[in-house]
Amino acid sequence: MSKVVIPYTPRALWKTEIHPGLEKARFSVVVAHRRFGKTVGMINHMLKQAILCDNPSPQYAYIAPFRVQAKQIAWAYLKYYTSPIPGRLVNESELFVELPSRHDNRQGARIYIKGADNPDSLRGSYWDGVVLDEYAQIKPEVWNEIIRPALADRSGWATFIGTPKGQNAFYEMYQRGLQDPAWYTCRFTVADSGILPEEEIEEMKRDMSDDAIRQELYCDFTASAFNVLISIDLVAQARARRVVEEDITGAPVVLGVDVARYGADSSCIVRRRGLCMYEPVLFSGVDNMKLAEIVAREIETHKPDAVFIDAGRGEGVIDRLRQLGYTVIEVPFGGKAVRDDKYVNRRAEMWDEMRAWLQRGGSLPEHERLQAELSIPEYGYDAKGRILLEKKDRIKERSGRSPDVADAAALTFAAPVASRLAAVRKTRANTQYSFF
Repeated sequence: MSKVVIPYTPRALWKTEIHPGLEKARFSVVVAHRRFGKTVGMINHMLKQAILCDNPSPQYAYIAPFRVQAKQIAWAYLKYYTSPIPGRLVNESELFVELPSRHDNRQGARIYIKGADNPDSLRGSYWDGVVLDEYAQIKPEVWNEIIRPALADRSGWATFIGTPKGQNAFYEMYQRGLQDPAWYTCRFTVADSGILPEEEIEEMKRDMSDDAIRQELYCDFTASAFNVLISIDLVAQARARRVVEEDITGAPVVLGVDVARYGADSSCIVRRRGLCMYEPVLFSGVDNMKLAEIVAREIETHKPDAVFIDAGRGEGVIDRLRQLGYTVIEVPFGGKAVRDDKYVNRRAEMWDEMRAWLQRGGSLPEHERLQAELSIPEYGYDAKGRILLEKKDRIKERSGRSPDVADAAALTFAAPVASRLAAVRKTRANTQYSFF
């Protein structure tokens, strides 16, 4: 049998660390800087596994967020590196390469190029191995509901690859990999690889923002995307900050209540006093009447100066609280902003007020979900130059989570609030006379 030489020479880190690591683990996460060679390395890893696989008719897939993107990135590489293999078949319409079969009368190993934007194209197949590229941009249900079950009967492997873009689903998968010794997890920055010339790196530093450099070259998950309204760094500073009692004495107490919209969402109550935000209270699966009772107890306990409730799904909660004699203020997230020359709607205005509060010295509780949600929403501008915040449904679709806790926190900035305690003290001061 003639020897077939694949025209692939792995770079040093791929040869000594990554390829050996991938072959020892079923699940892997590879975090690496731009131009590291992730696609080429993983195409050749899949090719080797396909050649060596003893299963009948094995199937592999390279999956990117969009099919057109996957084709542009990986299809030419797949055809090139399989070109020396005699008898290999190329299907241009379905984007797969089929290798000669090792089993009589059976389909040979196939390597597909797929896009996660068409989840139905991934259903119903078994997979012996998959690569999920730029996983942060892939809907979580593609992995959880489609790919992961399809690996089960063949004990297939999966590798997640990408470059950081904030603390999102890819970051969570990276953290999972670090915590599980059975996984192979690695992270390589431009300083580790030595691939890019030093003069090129210096020129990029002059042309790109600090956050972009931290993400793209140094694989820093704590650097925010350029269009994130509240940066991860700002959240981290607020998390580390502690407010003393004197800083909030006399400040108004405000409650924000975000009411769950769908079954998997959570209703949330956030309390804030001046520069101090307290531990959120979350509830799942409670109806409006029950939630109204819970909010009433919070009001009795904390005696807030104002209670702001999301009007979108909170009508029943608002009506019930008013029946019970409580004063609450409904806030339509999509309603007209107070400063409608600057903001598209109230939600964008409240979130930007919250950002300004963090910049002024606001303190956040040690609550991972709140901290994660604050740095998820992206923003842009409408035709009038007004700030437009990413819609909640879009955030959930993109990140797999609904920012219920962060929206409740934003509600505490719905309007300026005066402290009743301060008003009482002022009244008392004005009625205390001295003739001496």
